[in-house]
Amino acid sequence: MHPFIEPVYHAFTKEADPSNASSMKAYMLNKFEFWGIKTVVRDQIVKGYLKDHTLPDNMSLEEVIKELWEQPQREMQYFAIDLFVAHKKLWSKSSIKLIEHCITNKSWWDTVDGIASDWLGAYFKLFSEQTFLITSQWNKSNNIWLQRSSILFQKSYKKNTDTALLASHILHCKDSKEFFIRKAIGWALREYSKTNPEWVITFVSNNKLSPLSEKEALKRISN
Repeated sequence: MHPFIEPVYHAFTKEADPSNASSMKAYMLNKFEFWGIKTVVRDQIVKGYLKDHTLPDNMSLEEVIKELWEQPQREMQYFAIDLFVAHKKLWSKSSIKLIEHCITNKSWWDTVDGIASDWLGAYFKLFSEQTFLITSQWNKSNNIWLQRSSILFQKSYKKNTDTALLASHILHCKDSKEFFIRKAIGWALREYSKTNPEWVITFVSNNKLSPLSEKEALKRISN
């Protein structure tokens, strides 16, 4: 195990709670193992550690993230998400390869949405020339998690949202039968409705979305 990981690994094992682990595993449909560490405790451990410990370069960052992603306990992937955010100064244009690796491995809504929230928005602001090419490739791929990411990456952009790109990515996937795609469409539109409800109302009115997507999109407006 990489020396950078060991202190957090040992701290996590000390906080393991089998009863919590069982319920967490069930909540994730038994797809992953858990130590059963509550979020507030995990955050305290990780934030405390990252306050005083940093990695020296992008190569080390990628090595540690990939090793964390290989660990069986889901808390280690959550640690990886926090770790990458904390080392934003080490990100490079090529970091998108690592990001895609994490989206497409051990994929489920928890890590994919964590990446969308904490990595993608910031990455595409730093390397905006990558935005159209990469997200379009993801949107047209056969991987539902890449498609979901292409729809959600702008959800924190507010008035800086590229509505043409958002619309294009949504329309390409709007007939998908995948729950996680339909939910992502609604979520992305709902977030943008906080900034521009009129645009969202018009978009939903002009395009036949799934009932789930439409319901989610208009939730804040309707209420």
